[in-house]
Amino acid sequence: MPKININPTAIANLDITPAQIVIDKVLDKSTDELLQFKIFFDREPSDPRELSEIPEVRLWFIRLDAVYPWLPYILDWREGELGRYAAMLVPHEFHQTTGIEYNFEALQIFVMQKIFVISNWLKAQGIDSTDKLQQMTQVLGYEIDQEFFDFL
Repeated sequence: MPKININPTAIANLDITPAQIVIDKVLDKSTDELLQFKIFFDREPSDPRELSEIPEVRLWFIRLDAVYPWLPYILDWREGELGRYAAMLVPHEFHQTTGIEYNFEALQIFVMQKIFVISNWLKAQGIDSTDKLQQMTQVLGYEIDQEFFDFL
């Protein structure tokens, strides 16, 4: 399983090179390998924030998403990478008992934007199936009818 290792220096410099190297290798292989993130970010032991609540980390992910807006498609959803990725980009609250609770409207906008971007990317890759894209939206709690994908 390819891992994107993100260190504090990359975060501080908004350097997405560590991600680019891994993403390019995965795309060159043309396999179904899925990506995971390993984030190294020093915090004070008393800092209760999750990584997705730290502005510097979120900004790094915003930059990454600007370059690779279709990246959620190749993340390892089974290991929770899609939820963590969405948390970096979508306003949310974190609760000790229930976990992440996304802002409903913000998540809805995120999902629809990803559908449009990934759908275009799949067509450019010569992939005519939207099954995996539908599954991705389901992971985020949305049931999108096939008719909508046909409409696109």
